[in-house]
Amino acid sequence: MTTPLSFFVREPDGLSLLSGPPFNGEPAAQIPKIPCVSAVFSSDGTMLAVTSEKGVTIYDTREGSVIQSVNVAGVKAAAFSPKGTFLQTFEPPTQAQKNVTLWNVASGAVVFQQSQKTFSKEVWPIIQFSNDESVACRTVTNEVHFFDPMDFAKGIVERLRLPGVSTARLAASPATHVAAYVPEMKGSPASVKIYERRKMSQGDEVARRSFYKSSSAQLLWNIGSTGLLVLAQSDVDKSNQSYYGEARLHYLRSDGSYEGLVPLSKDGPVHDVQWSPTGREFLAVYGFMPSRATLYDDRCRVIHNFKSGPYNTIRWNPHGRFFCLAGFGTLPGDMAFWDRTDLSCLGSTRAECTVTCEWSSDGRYILAATTAPRLRVDNGIKIFKYNGSLYYEKKYDKLFQAEWRPAAVGFYEDRPASPQVSGEKNKEKGGKTELLTEKSAAAAKTTAYMAPHAKAAAAVRAQLLGEETSSSAVSKSALKNKKRREKQKEKKDAEDATVALTEDISTLGNQMGALSATVDSNTGDETTKRLRALYKKIRQIEEIKQKVSDGDGNYSTNPAQREKFSSAELTDCLQPDVL
Repeated sequence: MTTPLSFFVREPDGLSLLSGPPFNGEPAAQIPKIPCVSAVFSSDGTMLAVTSEKGVTIYDTREGSVIQSVNVAGVKAAAFSPKGTFLQTFEPPTQAQKNVTLWNVASGAVVFQQSQKTFSKEVWPIIQFSNDESVACRTVTNEVHFFDPMDFAKGIVERLRLPGVSTARLAASPATHVAAYVPEMKGSPASVKIYERRKMSQGDEVARRSFYKSSSAQLLWNIGSTGLLVLAQSDVDKSNQSYYGEARLHYLRSDGSYEGLVPLSKDGPVHDVQWSPTGREFLAVYGFMPSRATLYDDRCRVIHNFKSGPYNTIRWNPHGRFFCLAGFGTLPGDMAFWDRTDLSCLGSTRAECTVTCEWSSDGRYILAATTAPRLRVDNGIKIFKYNGSLYYEKKYDKLFQAEWRPAAVGFYEDRPASPQVSGEKNKEKGGKTELLTEKSAAAAKTTAYMAPHAKAAAAVRAQLLGEETSSSAVSKSALKNKKRREKQKEKKDAEDATVALTEDISTLGNQMGALSATVDSNTGDETTKRLRALYKKIRQIEEIKQKVSDGDGNYSTNPAQREKFSSAELTDCLQPDVL
């Protein structure tokens, strides 16, 4: 039987581990509430490290029992190694002792310690492990140090000397390569280098890329260690287009076959980029609002461009089958759910004021939470299904943290989307997402009265977020201008028709002069009849011309009148063989 899902919520009075969906009514508590200041799961979800003022306590999530206790006060952050063998903790730096400690979970013994002056979520944990825990590394001044996790007592087993290095990222699965980033300094460009771990002692990189306008970078390896994404950022945008600086997305292959910029089809910042759990493709959200989302393969070739929208966040489910494009932070919280297999939109919803958003370990639900201290009002959680329908919602007076319990890779089956009920499935046709829901039907109804200044604000917001405005939101002046433009267009069309008619009449007159000069007494009665018919048509054309002139350009000819001077019969009358 499949193990049910679970998640924890952390309130001011402690942490509660709750049963996840499916459930009836309210989720049940799996362990009693635990007082704590932070908590983190192991990668397979079997252990939970709870940090309090006295230290760190590790619980078995399956039985609720205590596995180990680490009595060290003032811990600010904790993290498990990929297989749960070690627990890494960070304490405020002091001169008396080292503040980064690596503990053995089974024995509770200290296996390694180092000093670290600063702490940043971007580079935490400081000591990196490969997924199989066969190698560990850390970045120090001008060097990257490597260790043997089986025996940290050996100390540093290998060094990578690289002056100016600020960030290094070990390819986790498999640990065949390591990437290092050197920021721009003293007029020299920033650079990213990829080294093959077995040949690092030779100092030769297998791939390299240099670029300017970069003071920091995020290094993102794929599963398989074949591709590296580099999100390079600068604090200042010299073009003054963004207050938050400038960002560029680079891509390198670990075999050196490709290095360059990721082709982006819209100007603006790079909001988010994430590898698929399969390691064969990645998604990027970029550009000024409304932003553009694009799917690429592992050769950096475009697979699909999605419709622009108010998005700045990407979340893949653990299997890589579904993904969510969302807009949080300063955006209204729109969420669109997609099926990767056929690139169809499964549904959409809105979760306002969301701070954190993650998929469940089975890939069927997504948890959106509004937490403090980012927001101190409207705290709570919402659980949505993979098609965007709301499954559960709960409000809290104050909520600090909410996270799913993870599971080992392959623990849950990768299931396709269930058959959709008619009227709930969203279809994408011609690049536009057609939402066949009650929300769309409500939007089609007549909107309520809106003040003129509110209409203008709504139009600006719609342009920013890529929404469509209703006809009722259009101002009276805009409608008046539209009618005036339509009337001017009709008048211009009539004038063009008059000019064309005048030219055709002139041409017919010239042709008639040439025809009269060629007719002689031997043409016979048949030719005389045709000439009389031709003169009659010319008189009718003259009358039409007079009407157009009297109407001051507002009189337009109908198709029958136009045929008076363009018919095939008239053309036949001018053929030489008739004469």
